[in-house]
Amino acid sequence: MRPTPFSRPTIVAATELLDRHSQAGINRVVIRLGLEAEVSSSSDLSVGKKCALIARAIVLRPDRVLETVDGPMTLGEAVVREAVKLAQPASTDDAHTAFLRGLARDGFVLVPAVGGQNASIRAALPNEIQLPATDDDVHHLLRHFGFITPLGHLDQAIDAHTRGDWAACNAQLRSFLEGLFDDIARLTYPQQAAQLATSDNRRTLLGNEGFLDSGRGEWSIDGKNYVNGLFKMLHTHGSHPGLSNEDHSTFRLHVVLVTAGMYLRRLYRP
Repeated sequence: MRPTPFSRPTIVAATELLDRHSQAGINRVVIRLGLEAEVSSSSDLSVGKKCALIARAIVLRPDRVLETVDGPMTLGEAVVREAVKLAQPASTDDAHTAFLRGLARDGFVLVPAVGGQNASIRAALPNEIQLPATDDDVHHLLRHFGFITPLGHLDQAIDAHTRGDWAACNAQLRSFLEGLFDDIARLTYPQQAAQLATSDNRRTLLGNEGFLDSGRGEWSIDGKNYVNGLFKMLHTHGSHPGLSNEDHSTFRLHVVLVTAGMYLRRLYRP
């Protein structure tokens, strides 16, 4: 079975939504999640305290497999699906906002309840992309290579997305990708990169030396290639687009994560 398709922030946000349950309701959730050993059913514990214990148990073992009425699934996925039953797409309170943005970052959308049916979720992107795993891989490889500056920009982009600050997220994503290519150039071609003054020059170096694959359209001397096109899109109306929205900011985040993962893995396994 694949790892849970949801990231830690989404799982934590899901457990916070469970706070809307009554004592009886949260106890039923505990049983469905198989967490009786970790979470007492005693009424002496508040619902909020039980939610905190559920969150702790799940973030420690999100990939533990459960047998559910819908078939086997990871504990992380199971708690997200429990939260979906309570989700209200039109709600703007902090708990709902954090949960819906987490789903979006992970490549999922909430489908509102229709005809008495509970709300549900569906993948907005192909399952093969596995965004949470890609994000983890990118963070791991950034630390492996010591790319601390781009790592900081990526973390700030994700934090800005969580807050709903789309312009800041967009700006940090561009800075992250620019810093990533700078650091790759300095690591792979240190002498040449040290003599170059701009990030554009260092990306050209990566293209000329073959790190960027011209045969796949990643680089070309006429500028009509994937990497240049991506930077043009990220730089729409400058680093801080005057009017951005959640959908486009989330799209940028997805594209940048997948792109960064591809080049970091290429660097790791040349």
